[in-house]
Amino acid sequence: MEKINEAFAKVKSHQAVERMKMLVGMEVSDEESAAVNASTDESSFSFMDDFNRNCTLSTKQRIEGFAICFIAGLTCTFLSMLVFFNPIKFGITFTFGNLLAIGSTAFLIGPKRQVTMMLDPVRIYATAVYLASMIIALFCALYVHNKLLTLLALILEFGALTWYSLSYIPFARSMVSRVLVSCFDTEF
Repeated sequence: MEKINEAFAKVKSHQAVERMKMLVGMEVSDEESAAVNASTDESSFSFMDDFNRNCTLSTKQRIEGFAICFIAGLTCTFLSMLVFFNPIKFGITFTFGNLLAIGSTAFLIGPKRQVTMMLDPVRIYATAVYLASMIIALFCALYVHNKLLTLLALILEFGALTWYSLSYIPFARSMVSRVLVSCFDTEF
């Protein structure tokens, strides 16, 4: 009986590893994918199965694409600090850097899954505010040419990015909310 339990545990752990490989876009052989599909709900992984079979990027290429895009985004974001006192140039480079950094994860999990995660009910409002603040910042920088409005939009963009990023960390939003409420609580 003990050997059966060990074999069962091995199969379960192997299936879990294969599911994780599929979720991050790693290549899974057809036999492994069939074994995973037999043990999981077909509808939950059907898109990922099709995507992984039809994807032309190898795991190494995905990681390289992620690294290049993420480093380019961070570089743009840090270079924007050089032109901080010119809010128009700052707004353009900061927003472009954020777009590159956020888009870099599409190399790892795929663009469809990225959009699905961004539109998840937990982070839909943060995503909407973040995207709206990016559009407002670019509009103020490129068309209105108002430094104060661009700076206000960038502050809103940074706050929305922070709130959006916290949505991926369990309990981070509630912890930050409690800390902020306790810091700004005026009742004695």
